[in-house]
Amino acid sequence: MATPERLIEATWELLWERGYVGTSPKAIQQHAGAGQGSMYHHFAGKPDLALTAIRRTASQMRETAGQLLDGPGTAYERISAYLLRERDVLRGCPVGRLTMDPDVIASDELRAPVDETIGRLRGLLAEIVQEGLDQGEFTCPLNPEDVVATIVATVQGGYVLARASGSTDVFDAGARGLLSLLALDESAA
Repeated sequence: MATPERLIEATWELLWERGYVGTSPKAIQQHAGAGQGSMYHHFAGKPDLALTAIRRTASQMRETAGQLLDGPGTAYERISAYLLRERDVLRGCPVGRLTMDPDVIASDELRAPVDETIGRLRGLLAEIVQEGLDQGEFTCPLNPEDVVATIVATVQGGYVLARASGSTDVFDAGARGLLSLLALDESAA
């Protein structure tokens, strides 16, 4: 792997593990097996390298979610596929975790790919919920934005609870619980 790629990958791993504040240029260099001169030859500094890593990961996350949410099946089946997909739950959401980092939140530039990713996810989910309503799959007077907020909160909150307990059980229970609520509405159709 080329040095810039190793640096980006190392930065992403460290951001996911330690956050922006806890990721030093020295740690990035050591993790990537790259020297200081090499890092600064390819990137203007830690913020530039972190932004590159965040953008790449956010793009990958949007692509993964898009494949599930734009895939075949009913609205319920696609939401289910998204909620039940394989995740590294105990590590937390690689993008959502960045919202807890004060330096990321304070930087419009670093926060932008996080906001964009969450916004796109919410948009895709809202379209699917609306599709389910339009096709009579969901019959209760659901507000798509409220359902989307519940889905995102279930996923992000599930990560937090799983990390706190050291078990994926609570994440899985939250996903199953939300799906059972949606299935109740679906079965009423």
